[in-house]
Amino acid sequence: MSIYLDNSATTRTFDEVTEYMTRIMKENFGNPSSMHMAGVNAEKEVKIARETIAKILKADEKEIIFTSGGTESDNLALIGCALANRRAGSHLITTKVEHPAVLETMKYLEEQGFSVTYLDTESDGRVNPETLKNALTDQTILVSVMHVNNEIGAVNDIETLSGIVKSYNPAVLFHTDAVQSFGKLNVNPKKLKADLVSVSAHKIHGPKGVGFLYVKDGTKIRPILFGGGQQKGMRSGTENVPGIAGMGLAAKLSYQDFESKTGAMYDLKRYFVEELLNLDGVSINGIVTDGGKITDEAVRQTAPHIVSASFEGIRAEVLLHALEAKGIYVSSGSACASNKPAVSNTLLAIGLPQKLLDSTLRFSMSAETTREEIDTTLEVLADELPKLRRFIRQ
Repeated sequence: MSIYLDNSATTRTFDEVTEYMTRIMKENFGNPSSMHMAGVNAEKEVKIARETIAKILKADEKEIIFTSGGTESDNLALIGCALANRRAGSHLITTKVEHPAVLETMKYLEEQGFSVTYLDTESDGRVNPETLKNALTDQTILVSVMHVNNEIGAVNDIETLSGIVKSYNPAVLFHTDAVQSFGKLNVNPKKLKADLVSVSAHKIHGPKGVGFLYVKDGTKIRPILFGGGQQKGMRSGTENVPGIAGMGLAAKLSYQDFESKTGAMYDLKRYFVEELLNLDGVSINGIVTDGGKITDEAVRQTAPHIVSASFEGIRAEVLLHALEAKGIYVSSGSACASNKPAVSNTLLAIGLPQKLLDSTLRFSMSAETTREEIDTTLEVLADELPKLRRFIRQ
């Protein structure tokens, strides 16, 4: 039996989603752009997903653009809006802790002549509103700040940050990467004052290779893919009907009994963090402690599913494989970036001591994670940590 604690990398597809997608691939396999009934039936599946997602976001259906996932959604938001609004200015703002889908896109835009400010964060991984306020200029046209950090679970106050931007200049666009928050937190673009929101299906028990970008009605944005003109020309290419339909159902299921599920995840996270801190040489990243103790309030200021822990004196890769040998799957960073070890921008940004940079693991849960699985993980860690440290000292 395995224990899967790498849900920030990807989640197990819900059984209902798998069955639904399989039925669509067998029965409603038509091209949604075709005029015959097979095409019409396929288009209906896309429409159902669009309606479901729009309802969850409290948005209009026309504000949803289906993509191949979070990376494409981020690329479309940043490149599409930067190019469309270039006459208004050439300054972009983001943070040093963004996902590579944002950071690498910003580097590309710098090559195209845009200037980019990369904001520092506080020690808890969150952006200080004053830092953002001081970075705004009359040339700023776009700000991108992630909602939940994929490595340590820090939750940015998007409503406050976007409010600062809009108070400075209502024309400045605000994008948030909500790949790690959608399905775990309430994501309401209008409440968040976000013009663009990126989401990926495989983080919410949906299929890989599909996602969406929320684009507020009236936002100036250009397409980055060209072809048959699907989705009103904003994202050409035949729609991934089973993937889109599966994402819609996964989103619906993720937000069913939402408060009770997230409450249970927060309770489990607090228990896990408290027990980790009882182990020798273990520290937690991204959660503010009160005199060395973890409070419920501090835990609930972070995402419910991510725990970043540093294990002094042990390389992350070594501990990762030791846990893997016991059937426990975790991550040493963002699997979305690469399977090659590299220094984490996030851990550097929060000022983690040098000796812990290569000693940090990410445990990420889902609503399916059980107390028994966490207890087993803690037992294995309590057994393995002293062994590994003795081996290293020899």
